[in-house]
Amino acid sequence: MAVTDGSGSDAASRVTVSAPGLVVVTGADGFAGRAVCAHVRAAGVPFRGLVRTLTTATVARPDFFSVGDLTSAAEGQLSNVLRGAHTVVHLAGRVHRMGDAVADPLAEFRAVNAGATERLALAAAAAGVSHFVFASSVKVNGESTPRDKPFCESDPPDPHDDYAASKWEAECVLADVARETSMPVTILRLPLMYGPGVKGNLARLARAIDRGVPLPFASIDNRRSLLGVGNFASALDAVLAAPAPAPRTATTYLLSDNRPVSTPELARALAAALGTRVRLVPLPLPMLRVACACAGKSAAFERLASSLVVDASAFRTAFGWTPPRAAAEEWADMARAWREAQARPL
Repeated sequence: MAVTDGSGSDAASRVTVSAPGLVVVTGADGFAGRAVCAHVRAAGVPFRGLVRTLTTATVARPDFFSVGDLTSAAEGQLSNVLRGAHTVVHLAGRVHRMGDAVADPLAEFRAVNAGATERLALAAAAAGVSHFVFASSVKVNGESTPRDKPFCESDPPDPHDDYAASKWEAECVLADVARETSMPVTILRLPLMYGPGVKGNLARLARAIDRGVPLPFASIDNRRSLLGVGNFASALDAVLAAPAPAPRTATTYLLSDNRPVSTPELARALAAALGTRVRLVPLPLPMLRVACACAGKSAAFERLASSLVVDASAFRTAFGWTPPRAAAEEWADMARAWREAQARPL
């Protein structure tokens, strides 16, 4: 059975999910949450999707529940939505936003990504949940790697910004909760994800390519690990189908697609999916660095030009998992969804 509701990749029907019980997914109306919920729905897995507020897209669905702000939701409300759950997949969180005007960004990141995660995990343990799965970020490891030395789980954490620091704090809190309550935790450190409905830098890149804007990426020779949202949903299949980990453990894994890509390769792949050609300009890297610095975009230059490669072999071995979707399929789904979004009236 193919997914036809537009809320995720049609890869949802390609793997049979054999979760042992009810799955609760937070952030169910977010980019990753929509794909995950479409995936488990198509497979017939019982689930509850938790959202801040119900929208026109979710209000008619009996499997979506409004919980408000997880940092302040009442204990009784959390207990109610977690009742009978076997696994919690915690995708909700605060991500970096362009032009964020919050007075104390670190405090906001900590409140949502660490504080709310701790509250949810403690409520889950109290409700008898057997397994808590947390979507973290590869940024906990750091911002870049040498091309030939990928990040692995044993590397010391090296978060460079408030978002990454809050994710690392959440991981530490979850390890404490696991030890204190016996509820095991699986932590998935995710690289940049792409697919239908993605926003942020990839959506801006799609717009620039579609408009024929020249991009000064031709001289960049790097490697970046990515993760298609369909492959992420498939990886969760493997986690849900496996026996719950040993009590009191918190285990961390890195995830990625089969192979990393360079920034020019990424731009060409997205252009091909959009049915156009990308205009790559060979600007020398020192000049690109200076131009970005003058525009106050030094961090953007590092993301564009540096390498960030992860070794996902530990997860693949532990769960017998291989990414089922080719990158071209994920880019095609993303491009199609982006085109549809552009065609909708404002």
